[in-house]
Amino acid sequence: MAWNDPDWGKKNSGGPPDLDELWRKFNQRLNSMFGGKGPSSGGGAPTPIGPKAFGGMGLIAALALLVWIGSGFYIVNAGERGVVLRFGKFLETTQSGPRWHLPYPFESVEVVNVEQVRTVEVGYRNNVKSKILKESLMLTDDENIIDIQFAVQYILKSPEEFLFNNRHPEDAVLNAAETAIREIVGKNKMNFVLYEGRAEVAARATKLMQEILDRYKTGINISKVTMQNAQPPEQVQAAFDDAVKAGQDKERQKNEGQAYANDVVPKARGAASRLLEEADGYKQRVIASAEGDASRFKQIVSEYNKAPVVTRDRMYLDAMQQMLSSTSKVLVDQKGGNNLLYLPLDKLIQHSAPDTSVAKPIPQPESAPSADSTSRSRDAFRSRDRETR
Repeated sequence: MAWNDPDWGKKNSGGPPDLDELWRKFNQRLNSMFGGKGPSSGGGAPTPIGPKAFGGMGLIAALALLVWIGSGFYIVNAGERGVVLRFGKFLETTQSGPRWHLPYPFESVEVVNVEQVRTVEVGYRNNVKSKILKESLMLTDDENIIDIQFAVQYILKSPEEFLFNNRHPEDAVLNAAETAIREIVGKNKMNFVLYEGRAEVAARATKLMQEILDRYKTGINISKVTMQNAQPPEQVQAAFDDAVKAGQDKERQKNEGQAYANDVVPKARGAASRLLEEADGYKQRVIASAEGDASRFKQIVSEYNKAPVVTRDRMYLDAMQQMLSSTSKVLVDQKGGNNLLYLPLDKLIQHSAPDTSVAKPIPQPESAPSADSTSRSRDAFRSRDRETR
């Protein structure tokens, strides 16, 4: 039958391989590599290793040497620096790119990211609500306690100083930040730190932190200090809010008063300036009028000295015309005319401020009156006018 055939298992190619057979072939190949021979069928002693065995060991040693030399290759990415150490001592700093150093145990390399922005939180961790009171509570110059949380962002400017000069550089940044902010807060008043001076406090803290870290040669460059929260302690928050509201009301009322003053004072100054200008104008007008009247009187005197009678009559007529110009009286001279008069009553009524009109008689074809009659009528007219006044 088939199972009585001694070669039946070898002919079955679909089954699993024989492990003993594989192990035996591996040993034969290994022995042939080192120049030996496989075990004899009679079970005698193995053949001693020849020169081929030493050649195989040299090849393995060469491969191991190549692997050891290749382990010294490393790559420095952009924004990183490689710090090479020889027997633990600083040797050099390499730039980005593929680099090589003596493999272990002679040299080693530390790759440091110098462009990564690192953050240290003071007064809280991960969330502003998770406060650390021993770091956040600070005393101001006016002896008030405030609660401050802020974050410090920094980068590395010297990787060798960062690695070798400080055992815990993040703790150094934390301690320097807390020291700087406490010094600055202790020199300023509470309202300045909480409100108008927050940006200035952050700037001064950045400068002081950098000075402290440079003094310790940490190789750290402070890039920004961000004030996350600044407020009074929770126990006095309500009272502080009332005080703040009172201060805001005070400022609001002061601003309203200042706005009212800014509205009233310019108007009053403008009115005062207008009155001064009007008074000055009135002064100039009165002076000019007085000077004009004085000049006119001087001219009248000069003309009067030349012709007293004519000047006097002319002045009298001008005065009468000035006085009677605003009256509605009608004067009729009957001596020089007849009873037939023409009175423009309709025109006199239409004028709101009628001028004095003197009705003249209709001219008659008579001879002109003599000089005596003319002078008599003039004297009579003057006497009548004086009686009227």
